[in-house]
Amino acid sequence: MPEVLKGISLNVAAGETVGLVGESGSGKTTIGRAVLGLAKPTGGSIKFEGEDITHLPSGERRRLAKDVQVVFQDPYTSLNPALQVADTLSEPLIAQGIRGADARKRVLELLDRVGLPTDSAQRYPREFSGGQRQRVAIARALALRPKLIVCDEPVSALDLTTQARVLDLFIELQRETGVAYLFITHDLSVVRHISHRVAVMFRGEIVESGPTGKVTTAPDHDYTRRLLLAAPTADPDRQAERRAERRKLLATTGASGAAVNLD
Repeated sequence: MPEVLKGISLNVAAGETVGLVGESGSGKTTIGRAVLGLAKPTGGSIKFEGEDITHLPSGERRRLAKDVQVVFQDPYTSLNPALQVADTLSEPLIAQGIRGADARKRVLELLDRVGLPTDSAQRYPREFSGGQRQRVAIARALALRPKLIVCDEPVSALDLTTQARVLDLFIELQRETGVAYLFITHDLSVVRHISHRVAVMFRGEIVESGPTGKVTTAPDHDYTRRLLLAAPTADPDRQAERRAERRKLLATTGASGAAVNLD
C-alpha cells in the first residue's frame, strides 16, 4: 500500500457496507483511491473477487469499472456542468457499448431508482439542489450495475436533513441491488446509520474495528471516542454536552489518542 498506510487489512463482503472512519490525514481516502487504481501501492495487495488488481494496466482497469464505481464528496464539482443529466448518465453506458434506445431506457430507470423525475434527464447540474445532484452522482455510479461502490465522504457537503435522506437512499439501493459499499467518512454518526462494520483509522493505521453497534456505542480506543463526541447532532443541548465531554477527553489523552499519565 502507499507509504502513508501501515499494515492495513480490510475486507468488504458482497452486499455489505464497511464504514472507514478517520479525520483528515488518517489515510482513509488513500485506501479508497488505491481500490480505484488512483493511488499506486508500494506494497501489499488489493484483491477483487479473488483477482489481484493491485497493478492492473489501464485497459484492464477500464474493464473493472463495470464492477467497481465511486461516488465523490462534492456534488457541486463531481458532475460536468456542461452536460445534461442524460449525457452524464449515458457516458459509462456508452463506454461499455450500450447506446441508443437501450441507453435512454437505462437512464430513465436510473433516475426513477434514485427518486428523480424523468424530466431531470434534460436538465443541467446547476438546476438541482445539493441533495439532488448527489442523487444524480449515485445514479451514475449505479449505471453499470457495479458490485462495489467506493463512497468517498458522499454526504459531508450536505445539511443534516439531506444527509439522512441520501443515506436512506444508499440503504434502499443496497437492499434492491446487493451492491457493497466501502463508505469513507469522518463522521461516526454517519456510519452508525449505514454500515454493518466499522474500521477506524488514525495516522495510517486501523486502530479499532468491529460491528457498527459495538464501535459506535462502546468504543475501546480513545481516538474512536473522540470521533464519536465530534459527530454533529441537531440537538443544541446534546451538542454542548458532547463538546464538554470531548474537551475533558482531550485533556487526558495525547495527540495519539492514547491515555496520558499525568503523574
